[in-house]
Amino acid sequence: MKSIANFAPGPSQLYFTVADHNKNAFREGITSLGHRTKEFEKIFQGATEGLKEVLSIPSGFHIFFAASATEIWERSIQNLVEKKSFHFVNGAFSNRFYEIAKQLGKHPEKTEASFGHAFDSNISIPADTELIGLTHNETSTGVSLPLEFINKFRKSNPDSLIVVDAVSSLPYPVFDYTRIDSVFFSVQKGFGLPAGLGVWIVNERCLAKAEQLLSKGCNIGTYHSLPFYLANAKKNQTPETPNVLGIYLLNKVIQDFLRRGIQTILKETEYKAAILYNALENHPSISPFVKDKNIQSKTVIVAQGGEHTGQVASYLSGLGIQAGDGYGVLKKMQLRFANFPAHSKEQYELLVDSLEKFK
Repeated sequence: MKSIANFAPGPSQLYFTVADHNKNAFREGITSLGHRTKEFEKIFQGATEGLKEVLSIPSGFHIFFAASATEIWERSIQNLVEKKSFHFVNGAFSNRFYEIAKQLGKHPEKTEASFGHAFDSNISIPADTELIGLTHNETSTGVSLPLEFINKFRKSNPDSLIVVDAVSSLPYPVFDYTRIDSVFFSVQKGFGLPAGLGVWIVNERCLAKAEQLLSKGCNIGTYHSLPFYLANAKKNQTPETPNVLGIYLLNKVIQDFLRRGIQTILKETEYKAAILYNALENHPSISPFVKDKNIQSKTVIVAQGGEHTGQVASYLSGLGIQAGDGYGVLKKMQLRFANFPAHSKEQYELLVDSLEKFK
């Protein structure tokens, strides 16, 4: 049966305008456009300025493009940490950020919360911590850190750089950029685009840290060092040949978001999450994995199905509804449902109606 909706949390369903934008890109020759041309510079500028508007990013922040958020994990550690980072780990992806710091020869520390649960509110972070790594939305478990939890670290750790992985939550959260130094994400989730593009948002504190490490003779990378990213971004360019098509499509989808209205998108996200959580809470066979409503993700909703998981997935698939599998050790016991701007209210209502009919 033809798929009606793809609820996998990434790569996820494409935004409904992407196919037409892609056709136009081929007609306009975007796929073979040189990245040192004036035409590309306009695309770069449009995408970065549009992101600042959609995400309410203030002045003093810069936007760079990478191959993926996975790459940005690595670049963040290289450019921002000489010795020590501290990581909040509550799932597979937050743990991977910590592991990358170890692999790069740093001395990271971590605090862990069991899957599906909140962190202790009284965590002491060492004074010599250079970077605090926070995963706003843990894609593997469906736990989302409250914004007030993220915001509190600036006051208690004024010298640390606060770096937020927002891969599976943006454009939903409205971050207070006075409380954080860097945010990054990939486009194949909340922005409804094909995979292959990461977005790295950094402030002047991050740039100063990279320059400081460079002056000490530390290896902060070559083409992908923050100083080299900045030198190119000032010209609306990238260090090397980028995913030109991806940046073009991102620019187009951002404009679509702005026309639709970001507040409309946020309200629809909350509505869709509310009706699905309500259905799961009242279902005889499946339930929300995250019980604490304060940390339930609005953008990746995880259902605990136990022995019924496979039956539910097969039932939905027969209706043309593709649920995402659980992740890692939870793969066979859970289903994950992405809730991104590409998923319409009607698709979510169909999903809820279908689940309610499964007994």
